[in-house]
Amino acid sequence: MSFEFLKKLPTPKEIREQYPVPEKVAAIKKERDLEIKKVITGESDKFLVIIGPCSADNEEAVCEYVNRLAKVQDKVGDKLLLIPRIYTNKPRTTGEGYKGILHQPDPEKKPDLLAGLIAIRKLHLRAVEETGLTTADEMLYPENYRYLSDILAYVAIGARSVENQQHRLTVSGMDVPAGMKNPTSGDLSVMLNSVIAAQHPHSFIYRNWEVQTTGNPLAHVILRGAVNKHGNCIPNYHYEDLIHVIDMYTQKQLANPAIIVDANHSNSNKQYLEQIRIVKEVLHSRNVNPHIKPFVKGVMIESYLEPGNQKIGCGTHVYGKSITDPCLGWADSEELLYDIYRQC
Repeated sequence: MSFEFLKKLPTPKEIREQYPVPEKVAAIKKERDLEIKKVITGESDKFLVIIGPCSADNEEAVCEYVNRLAKVQDKVGDKLLLIPRIYTNKPRTTGEGYKGILHQPDPEKKPDLLAGLIAIRKLHLRAVEETGLTTADEMLYPENYRYLSDILAYVAIGARSVENQQHRLTVSGMDVPAGMKNPTSGDLSVMLNSVIAAQHPHSFIYRNWEVQTTGNPLAHVILRGAVNKHGNCIPNYHYEDLIHVIDMYTQKQLANPAIIVDANHSNSNKQYLEQIRIVKEVLHSRNVNPHIKPFVKGVMIESYLEPGNQKIGCGTHVYGKSITDPCLGWADSEELLYDIYRQC
């Protein structure tokens, strides 16, 4: 048999009981959940900025980043809602490379999934408790969602996962906004179909239970660009792209139509500095056409303390510099956040 069963891991309930949500964090989450929900439903005209490292590889650096972000939130809160990206699972195109803090709490050491489950919960809890900013993560593994479901304020479904039935059905049982990215092929109908599935109730098997969900009316789309058959990136954040997605939304008659634009990935061709220009173009499109503005609810930005990225395995690390995709550094990120504020 090709599976070697190494150890039985604690259930989400066991981990949650071992590391419970403090009353302070629960109160913060309740308040922030309502604020973010109002943006998705259109009750609030605040703009969402989901921003942070490509992958959360180091607790101290991530928490320093989120603490800096909280100081900016204090200054822009009348127009913007900042949601820190604390992505603890990292999808890998070939299966090789760093898979996130869930797999490797220490990127220089071997995988340790038990330590990883504890590390991701402690990291999210610490970030919220220290800063008052509730966090976003990517749901790479649907069966792991409940290890963090009582903490997260926002969930992203990646381009390689969005066509997967289990991801769609799991989102249908969430009570927080979930962004469904367009697939790497760029087929926007796939993305909209995933939202339809997530917004409806379902019965299915989840963690060895028969479950029934109510549907998630806060599920929405994320535009992250695409790749053609030659491997060339095809952006989908331009004015015409936004109009096209809005038209598709209108035809589908989905609840709470909302668009988030991912400024990195195939929209920027992973040229991280391009995120600045892309975000400004998206804001310009919102401002020149009043039809676009109520649909485009926010942007995603990859950003860390230091610009660019670095390799692991060499024994020396630059603190606060991405070990996966390249990110904006803090100076550019802070300036961009204030630019977003001025244009909203």
